[in-house]
Amino acid sequence: MQAPSPLRQRLRAYAGLMRVDRPIGTLLLLWPTYWGLWLAAKGTPSLRLFLIFTVGTWLTRSAGCVINDYFDRDFDRQVARTCKRPLAAGLITPQEALRLFVVLCLLAAALLPLLNWLTIWLSAGAVLITITYPLFKRFTHLPQAYLGIAFSFGIPMAFAATLNQVPTLAWWLMLANACWVVAYDTAYAMADRPDDIQAGIKSTAILFGRFDRHIIAGLQAVMLIVFIGIGVAQAMHWPYWIALAGAAGLAAYEQTLLGGDRDQAFRAFLHNNWIGLLLFWGIVAGLAPGGVSAVLPGAA
Repeated sequence: MQAPSPLRQRLRAYAGLMRVDRPIGTLLLLWPTYWGLWLAAKGTPSLRLFLIFTVGTWLTRSAGCVINDYFDRDFDRQVARTCKRPLAAGLITPQEALRLFVVLCLLAAALLPLLNWLTIWLSAGAVLITITYPLFKRFTHLPQAYLGIAFSFGIPMAFAATLNQVPTLAWWLMLANACWVVAYDTAYAMADRPDDIQAGIKSTAILFGRFDRHIIAGLQAVMLIVFIGIGVAQAMHWPYWIALAGAAGLAAYEQTLLGGDRDQAFRAFLHNNWIGLLLFWGIVAGLAPGGVSAVLPGAA
């Protein structure tokens, strides 16, 4: 088999740095952003905003991965799961990574003139959090809480872009999502806990210790309770409640995975994509005038 060309190897390294081959992070950012878009627009968001937020989320997540790996390159070499990342493995230089980060940020910034001023101001906060997040694991055991804010910023931005204001509903939804992020990123950190302890990296998985599963369950319960309140306040149709019950069942299933080894903990983290997707479907169908029949052809 012919070896890949140097250019192809380089492009593959850049793609790996941006996690193009691992879309889970983008999906976990997109679901709450879509929740916000649909709730803000009462079920009918504009195609224009949908496309802007979809592209912007992908660019922001890619930029976040690059700057995270830039700051963590020395730590990543000490962790089994991350030691082969392009920066840690020396396939890309730190200077090249910074240049890529700037390009991604400029591409994301090119979308801002298409949005109102409130959304632009909120995006400035989102960028600041994205850049500073990797530093938190150096001096606090709560980087997952900071990530919860970072991964929730698409919600107030979606409301701001749609309504030119951020109502109370957006902050409740942001709270629910932040709890969910801390829960699933703690599961992610559980997979790396032995290596993190040795490398001196701090995380909620280390902080929570033997109570990790219980605290994750509690955080997921808070998320679901807030979603119940949102459903009542928004007078959601029955598909929303079916989706919420399904999400609760999926969260319970994750508890069985968290009782296993490191690979099982990582599976529990990946599994959260289905919770996000199910809740998105529930919001879409729950807001639709005919319930599920309005969004699934032939369901009537």
